Amino acid sequence: MQQLDTSLIDWSRAQFALTAIYHWLFVPLTIGLGVVMALMETMYVRTGRAFWKQTTKFWMKLFGINFAIGVATGLILEFEFGTNWANYSWFVGDIFGAPLAIEGLLAFFLEATFFAVMFFGWDRVSKKFHLLSTWLVAIGSNLSAYWILIANAWMQNPVGTSFNPDTMRNEMSNFLDIALSHFGVAKFLHTVGGGYITAALFVLGISAFYMLKNKDFALAKKSFIVAASFGMLSSLFVLFSGDESAYQVAQKQPMKLAAMEGLYKGEVNAGIVAAGVLNPSKTAGDDKEPFLFEIKAPYALGLMATRGLDNFTPGIDDLVFGNEKFGIEGADKKIEKGKIALQALKDYKLAKDANDTAAMQQAREILFGNQNMQNLGYGYLDDAKQIVPPVALTFYSFHVMVALGSYFILLFFVTLFLAMRKNLAEYKKILWLCVFSIPLGYVACEAGWIVAEVGRQPWAIQDLMPVGVAATSLAGTNIMISFALFAVLFTVLFIAEIKIMLKQIKIGF
Repeated sequence: MQQLDTSLIDWSRAQFALTAIYHWLFVPLTIGLGVVMALMETMYVRTGRAFWKQTTKFWMKLFGINFAIGVATGLILEFEFGTNWANYSWFVGDIFGAPLAIEGLLAFFLEATFFAVMFFGWDRVSKKFHLLSTWLVAIGSNLSAYWILIANAWMQNPVGTSFNPDTMRNEMSNFLDIALSHFGVAKFLHTVGGGYITAALFVLGISAFYMLKNKDFALAKKSFIVAASFGMLSSLFVLFSGDESAYQVAQKQPMKLAAMEGLYKGEVNAGIVAAGVLNPSKTAGDDKEPFLFEIKAPYALGLMATRGLDNFTPGIDDLVFGNEKFGIEGADKKIEKGKIALQALKDYKLAKDANDTAAMQQAREILFGNQNMQNLGYGYLDDAKQIVPPVALTFYSFHVMVALGSYFILLFFVTLFLAMRKNLAEYKKILWLCVFSIPLGYVACEAGWIVAEVGRQPWAIQDLMPVGVAATSLAGTNIMISFALFAVLFTVLFIAEIKIMLKQIKIGF
């Protein structure tokens, strides 16, 4: 594992980010809309009323369009681990590949198997079996998300593994620790909750559009009520799952939390920044004020991060330079331990080649002693400040996500209240607000993804492998060409989806 050209790394990161951003335009809707249409078909089977069948079929068509393009972008995303991030794949492939293999063999096959029945099985199979197929597609989509997010969560919080100096690789030691990690479960619940909100906004907005145009009004209103109810429950769920997810970040990735809040100097009973403008000239270690303007909610961050009062929440400066009073080790010391670990690995390999068992044992003791191995990734860094992620991008993305989440709760509350009134069509401004709110679910999901991925930089695997070491040694022109090709391809696919969706919406229920 060696350091690579920085421009190559940047292009590899850009390509992966491009693919992930486009993929994430389709996934949240797939996750949530599958559940929405399963709920609607359940109403059809329970009541026997034909309009529920008609409504389910309409949303199913839009689901299918989105699902197909989501699969195409997702496959490319997984291949990029092998093409662009070969060092990463080699180092932890046995661990990272396990949940992805389960996702492919179990969850994706579950979706694929019953997808055809769901689409083409109307009047060919029994009502109950068709309903089962629809629910299995919805469950399969959520299971796919679970295993993919477990894999991603392991990168953010590597558990259930051990390093083997003979193979120079990390190997799985406990699968259940990985599959059921608190960090991963919290991440999954919060992420799928965001998908449910996105789907609810999608159904709510399109239904509102039909009511504004007085087209298929009765069917649209039923969909509107379902979406408002589902969205309200999902928003409250996201509120609580987000709190748990933030707590896990505070425990496992304190630097990410500090960047999310623009917290440079740690505080006891720290407050949350409800709104603020960062000082763009502020850097770690200087005496400048971190904010040009800020509104804080006192105690809130401390309660969220530590689950108690009078507890210390570390800031960026504490994590970079250390804080002896609160027992926080600075990055300089971790870098020193990491370099000792790297040297011990070299010594171990030389001793093994020479068949010197005594030297091998000595190198092993150094490697695994004094937390050297735990800080292996720091050994590739040259400056303590390199552990600081892009603070502004992380901070603003997080606060956009939180602001939109608060707006969604209010929107769903108002629409659910109005949906119970007979004269819903009279509230045209609210209905137009629903239409224009459709893209906001996607914005919130993309902002959450940026927080998760940008906030953990410079790590491909937290504390274990920096991004610069994870990348494949390729010609820079290859990455640039593939980036351009993917950008064109994904844009064409996205435009095609929008056009097909709009055409189907124009046709109506």
